[in-house]
Amino acid sequence: MALVAVLPLLLTACGSGGGKDRTSPTAPGAVTAQASSATSVHVMWRASSDNKAVTGYEILRDGTTAKEVPADRSMIDVTGLTASTPYRFTVRALDAAGNRSVPSAPASVTTPAATPDDKRPPSAPARLTGRADGTGAAVLTWGRATDDVGVTAYDVYQEGARIHSVGGALTTARVTGLRPGTVYTFTVRARDAADNSSPDSGAVDVTTASAPGAPPSTAPAGLRASVARAASGSATEITLHWVPPRTGGDIGAYQLFLNGAPTTTIVPGTPSPEGLGSYTFTVTDPPGTRYSVKIRARLPDGKWGDFSAQPTVAVP
Repeated sequence: MALVAVLPLLLTACGSGGGKDRTSPTAPGAVTAQASSATSVHVMWRASSDNKAVTGYEILRDGTTAKEVPADRSMIDVTGLTASTPYRFTVRALDAAGNRSVPSAPASVTTPAATPDDKRPPSAPARLTGRADGTGAAVLTWGRATDDVGVTAYDVYQEGARIHSVGGALTTARVTGLRPGTVYTFTVRARDAADNSSPDSGAVDVTTASAPGAPPSTAPAGLRASVARAASGSATEITLHWVPPRTGGDIGAYQLFLNGAPTTTIVPGTPSPEGLGSYTFTVTDPPGTRYSVKIRARLPDGKWGDFSAQPTVAVP
């Protein structure tokens, strides 16, 4: 009889699901919504936490799911909206067990009026400057762009990817989530209500402060570029000089990026008497063509190091 009494208890315990994750993530914080055009809104938020891991975020427009993004995202453009219309956005965090956080505090926004005949983009923002704000943030400031109708937003780009947006009345932005002791290159574009984007502003390099106890930067330093007409007269030579990073071992190669795309691998030669690395390559593009140039080193452990600053050169 004792065996018969114990067996149901064991079965009940095994089927109880006691190990299931029932803890919901925290609600996303600092949610903002910025109308980028008459039909789109840029939503940003601060990451949530979870007892195991956040796996994604759900963006709700007026209580209805508009988008879902993976956990490494903290911003999204919601498109297909109606001009001159108020919207209310909230964000919820998700985990692998299907738990959802409570919705964030709401962010309200009204899209501007449509300008369907506006085909002219704004001018590029001028005089972009930047400074590090501690180990993980940067503050950018620029001059206002002009537009025949009006600038509705400024978009911040890092290495060619849009990472932040602010309203058209602002000329400054604080970018967070950066790594300590790292060089970042930023540009800014202006946007109007018809979703026309300006050309890029000039680029600015910002180096975040090193964290206490953090290893030294692995980025090549002081990268500079010069241009000269090739001996043939039909091409342009671009020559790079830089200070190799101190890695405690040999650098096997450098990787060259032009306008954000990997182009070639450089096998380092003998450094100059000043200890500088150098490389010359030839381009055949027409005068006025611009290149943004950056490099990174392959470290002694075989991994790629941090990127250098990114100067821009123009074909004469």
